[in-house]
Amino acid sequence: MSLAHLPPAPLIALRNAHLFAPEDRGVAHLLLGGGRVLWIGARWNDLPADFGVETLDLEGRRLIPGLIDGHVHVTGGGGEAGFRTRVPALPLSRYTGAGITTVIGLLGTDDVARSPRELLATIHALREKGLSAFGYSGGYHLPPATLTGSLRGDLVFLEPLIGVGELAISDHRSSQPTLDELLRVASDAHVAGLMTGKAGVVHLHLGDGERGLELVRQALDQSELPARVFQPTHVNRRRALFGEALALARRGVPMDVTAFPVEEGEDAWSAADAFLRWREAGAPMDRLTVSSDAGGCLPCFDADGRVCGMDVGAPGALLETLAELLARGVPLPEALPVFTSNVARALRLAGKGRVAVGGDADLLCLDEAGGVHHLIARGRVHWRGARPVLAGTFETAGAPA
Repeated sequence: MSLAHLPPAPLIALRNAHLFAPEDRGVAHLLLGGGRVLWIGARWNDLPADFGVETLDLEGRRLIPGLIDGHVHVTGGGGEAGFRTRVPALPLSRYTGAGITTVIGLLGTDDVARSPRELLATIHALREKGLSAFGYSGGYHLPPATLTGSLRGDLVFLEPLIGVGELAISDHRSSQPTLDELLRVASDAHVAGLMTGKAGVVHLHLGDGERGLELVRQALDQSELPARVFQPTHVNRRRALFGEALALARRGVPMDVTAFPVEEGEDAWSAADAFLRWREAGAPMDRLTVSSDAGGCLPCFDADGRVCGMDVGAPGALLETLAELLARGVPLPEALPVFTSNVARALRLAGKGRVAVGGDADLLCLDEAGGVHHLIARGRVHWRGARPVLAGTFETAGAPA
């Protein structure tokens, strides 16, 4: 990752943290350096002053892994109702101020005016600002938008790209892929993953269509591809679709729910409701993740397919969902994996999603209300004492997120 615009990651001592790694480790002290966690222990001995260690006393506050947002429109989304509805890209502090230290960028409905070049450039820009950023090749439609001319080439030769997505199915905005087309895309992703050690997944946008996850069921029944290659998202947008997701998760398919707003009486589950229903159903908890759809347009359509309203996904939806789960009695160690370790495992992000010696120094210290007190990404302090200290190129460091 390019760090051309940032100084080397310093030595940082985190004292008196109540560490959730995500399991509860009790009160601990940590030493960070070079962007990594160097040491975790129960007793602290002061280091020589010549070491130049910056010390942050967390005073017993909760310290958790930085959140991983697996579905982010880093270039901005939208465009379904004309060019005026294109959502602008979010600035750095919107992510870090929401506790996010890793984002997975993608193209959505607009994979024409929004290009793979723009996506890759934005991923590199976020990396230069200190965030961990990766992305998907392609977009909603087939043939896919690529940089090298093929999905397999993109994944093999472009390091930040770890899979394909968000390929749309069961949606009037999709290119209506057939089973054979889906299998070819999934095969390209899987083989590229084998060649590179990347995730090699197909991140599938699920629309409101009645076909739901039928294509994924057929893919499992009629191919040799591993179930983990198919990673559907938005599966909480219809209650019946969520029921299909529960069944496929038991066959090994990871499922992603979106932390979008849900109105009372709407035929959908909120991300928190989905988590609780997943747990109540006894579905595999390690196959569930939560993402925000940050920067993406959240449109509604009338019977003729015209946009009748829209909202924009917000990075803060992840922390809001975590706070709701805690308020509804879910212990923090049980709630955290869907935002951290489960995402890292599904996307094969080495060093991410856990607080461990040798792992990446991506850490979030929560304040008493569950907001961001300190945020450390790749070993650098981005937020200190609930205030931003690192900002994007075109935003002011002291501005609120």
